[in-house]
Parts: sequence; C-alpha cells; structure tokens
Amino acid sequence: MSQLSSLAPNGLWQLFEQLCAIPRPSKHEQKVSLWIQEWAKDLDLNVSEDDVGNLLIKKPATAGMENRRGVILQAHMDMVPQKNSDKVHDFLNDPIEAYIDGDWVTANGTTLGADNGVGLASALAVLASNDIAHGPLEVLITIDEEAGMTGAFGLKANWLEGDILINTDSEQEGEVYMGCAGGIDGTIRFPLNIEPVQADTTAFNLSISGLKGGHSGVDIHTGRANACKLLVRFLLNASEQFNLRLTELNGGSLRNAIPREADASFVIANADIDAFKASLDEYLATIKHNLAAIETDISMLLISPEDFDECWTAETQRTILKALNACPNGVLRMSDDIEGIVESSLNLGVMRTKGPRFEAMTLIRSLHDDGRLDAQTMVQSVFDLAGAQVEFSGAYPGWKPDTNSAAMKTVRDTYQELFGNIPEIMVIHAGLECGLFKTAYPNWDMVSFGPTIKFPHSPDEKVEIASVNKYWQLLVGVLSRIPEKG
Repeated sequence: MSQLSSLAPNGLWQLFEQLCAIPRPSKHEQKVSLWIQEWAKDLDLNVSEDDVGNLLIKKPATAGMENRRGVILQAHMDMVPQKNSDKVHDFLNDPIEAYIDGDWVTANGTTLGADNGVGLASALAVLASNDIAHGPLEVLITIDEEAGMTGAFGLKANWLEGDILINTDSEQEGEVYMGCAGGIDGTIRFPLNIEPVQADTTAFNLSISGLKGGHSGVDIHTGRANACKLLVRFLLNASEQFNLRLTELNGGSLRNAIPREADASFVIANADIDAFKASLDEYLATIKHNLAAIETDISMLLISPEDFDECWTAETQRTILKALNACPNGVLRMSDDIEGIVESSLNLGVMRTKGPRFEAMTLIRSLHDDGRLDAQTMVQSVFDLAGAQVEFSGAYPGWKPDTNSAAMKTVRDTYQELFGNIPEIMVIHAGLECGLFKTAYPNWDMVSFGPTIKFPHSPDEKVEIASVNKYWQLLVGVLSRIPEKG
C-alpha cells in the first residue's frame, strides 16, 4: 500500500493511505475519529465534536482572503464494509489492503473506502497545506452516512459559521451536482411458524454468489442483478414443484447495497432430489444466459449440511416467498425533467432469518416526496396482503436544485478555466447529506463534486488516479475563487 504515497497529489494520497490503515465501518468510527482529532491538534487546529460524533475543524483564512465568504468542506468518516465471500477480513480491526491497479486504486477483496475516504483525505490535505489560498475554512466530518445518516440528522444549528458548503461525496469527475434524491428505509417482519421435519428428507444449503452488487443509488440503473430476488424466484418455483421446506433464508448485508450473495437452507423429499438438481441446473443456465452482458460470474452452490429438526410450515414459506417475489425492486421511474436520471427506485437490500421471525430491509429513493410515497405504498400494499408488519423510518429529504447558486457558478467557471470545457451540471439519484443539512442551515449554498469512483459499496470499488488529480486541482482552484462577503 506504500505505493499510494508516490501518487499525485502527494499529500492527499498519503492521508488516504493512513485512513486505509484505520478501521472505520459505519457505526464503528471511534478509531478514525480519535485519529482525526489527534491529527488536527498536532497541527494546532481548532477541533470540536458534537453530541452525535460529528467533527468540526476550523482554519483561519490565508493572508488577503479574510473577507471571502466562509467555506465548509464536508465529508463523512465511515465506509461501507463489503467483502468477497472467500476473503478473510475483519472490518473492525484489519486495514484495507489498497493497491495500484493500472490507472486505478482498488482493494484486495474488500471495499476500498474511496467513498468517501478520498474526499475526507482531500479536506484534511487542505487543512495541512501552507500554500493553498482560501478564505475562512471549516471542515465538517460526519458519522454514519452510509448506514443511516445519523451525523447529518444530528447536526445542530449555529455550530458552523460558513455559508458555502462543498460536499466531496460525488463519484464522477466532470460532473457537478446541485441536487440529490431523498429516501426512506423500510423494514418488513414476518413471524415464523415452525413444524418438525418430515421423514425421508435430506438437508441442503443453496447459495448464489459472484454478482457484482454495487451502490443502490449510483448503480441501480445498470441492470445489475439482485441476489435476493434471484434466489427467491428460484425457491418459489421449486417449492411449488417439489416437497421442499425452508429452515433459513438470508441475503445481502446493507439496505443501500445491491445484494451480491444470498443463501437458503432447506429440507427436500429424497424422491425429489434428482429432479430438483436438474431444475437448479436449468435455472442457473437461464440466468447466466439472460444476464451475460452484465453478470459474468454468477454461481449457485448446493451442499448438504447437517440435518435439521425443524422447518417453516408450508403456509409460512408460501407467504414469505410470494411476498418477496412480488416486492418491487430496481428502477421504478426515470425522471421526466432530467434526461438519464432515475427518479424513483427501490432496493431489496437485506433478508434475514432472526430466531422466531423473518426480516427484510428495503431502501426507497426518489427525487421528490410524491415518488417516495408512491413506492412506500407499493411496499406497504404487498406486505400488508401477506400479513407482515411494515415499518418505515429514517426518511431524509432530497436536495432541491438552486439554479441561482453562486457556489455552482464558481465551480463551473473554475472548471472551464482549468480544463477548457464546461462540466455537466447534474442531479444525482444517490442520497447525499446535503438535503438534511438544509434543515439546520437553510441558507447554505451547496455544491458537490468528486473524483471518479466505480462500483462503490462492493469489493470491486476503485478510484481513478487521474480523476483524483483533476478533482484536487478543481477543489484548490475553487477555494481561491470564492467570492467576497456580500
């Protein structure tokens, strides 16, 4: 990983390398928070922590820039913990094994944490530098962005002084964002009715793996398959053909990541085993053919574990599988106003057997409240009919575009001066914290840009080296061009 320090901009990559060495999965940010605070104190910078764990670091304006508008650089300190099934890695203790792969930086079998580690490293690099011109500067580092936006929800008014916020959490160089989708989590719970396993049966475990997965906002339109949906579809069909009873059903790990893997344990009548295996081979061949352009490594593994004493009742199994199969998933509607942008989507991100109940988790995203409510109604209707308990929580607003944004004009003009072309001004379907920031700071002028990061929230995550350099040049250029106070 020491190779990263040789990349330009050197200061940013050195800091990103240090961040990779510090475990920081969502809801476990204590180690990285303490490291950042000690790092800031070593530089004699003013650092404070709020009630929920967000950090604020302040740096005075450089000489001659005292009368510029105050800028807040914003990043989140947590990362998504995802790994390949054959990778041994403890996200609470092990460092990320980042390395250079051609034109990209990626990680060995895990998520890289470039989302939002590169943005965080860039903000710290500005603080550490003595030769970057800027006005009054604040760096806001939030917690738990990936698993609930706890930091953004808990941000209090009157803690920050600046009025221009630069969010560093975008993932395509050359695109500048002035709006984002809002979202809401849905949790579905079924009681499990259990009965003894019948005689003359054999226990099996069936897993599906090798899917690409990805970010449920950034990648939802790409056609990437959802492992939970693929496995449920097969199990529903198999349960209608064969004497098969589930004992456990699991898949995915995060509500905002497209599931890459899923598995089920079940018992099946001995007389049906050969026909079941033939059906499985046929199904695997079908989905491999139909998804060949996108999913190149799908595999389904059938093994025989220890015997089970109990299984789900036929009615419980039928109800849960049919409801999951009927649950909407993927793109629900494309935007009529912004070409190529998803308006509303739904990700069936997690399914878990938890003792006496079965639980599924979804994440709904939409550019407007009515689209979100429409998707909520679909989910509520499907699972109400199935007799499940449905709970929605964690709603966060979208970020409404401001066509008169002075910050946007500064970024656009700076990009054109530096690179000779105008960046694309976009609205992103993924959720950013900016919409929540407007609750406590309604007058903030906000903009978001970043380097090119591919396949975040999956072990395929990688960041383009050249785009990080361009992102850094843009960030430094924008800071030097912030307008004076009005």
